Amino acid sequence: MIRYDLVCDKNHTFDSWFTDSAAYEKLSAGGLVTCPHCGSARVSKAIMAPAVKRTDRDQPALPSAPAGAPAESGPVALLSEKDRQIRAFLRAVRRHVLENAENVGDRFPEEARRMHAGETEERAIYGGASLEEVRALHEEGIEVLPLPRLPEEGN
Repeated sequence: MIRYDLVCDKNHTFDSWFTDSAAYEKLSAGGLVTCPHCGSARVSKAIMAPAVKRTDRDQPALPSAPAGAPAESGPVALLSEKDRQIRAFLRAVRRHVLENAENVGDRFPEEARRMHAGETEERAIYGGASLEEVRALHEEGIEVLPLPRLPEEGN
């Protein structure tokens, strides 16, 4: 398998996988390689940096094949150690809040105001609030923090 960075005549860039360079040439000549943005069949290979495995580094090379393709054996580092530590910390913070605070849902701004005004006992809460509601709480001197959203929640 080979991946090419491609560009259409309207300068849209994208990439695509092919069995080999001959497969790309055949499909391109037949007008079957089209831009996903505008549908143009006037597509050419963009300038690419070759993926060359370095032997002078301790880190393993990133995979160059698509998901599901046979991979070389050995560990692959997709995140640096520092990134893994940060994500682990964010997961721990989120888990702590979910286990130790009360979910007040969309009532969060009102509950935070009631606690700040002394109308109800202070306790750990979390819930939903719009950006405007959060700004208003900050302007009122009420300290709130966003609950970290984990990267896998967006996938």
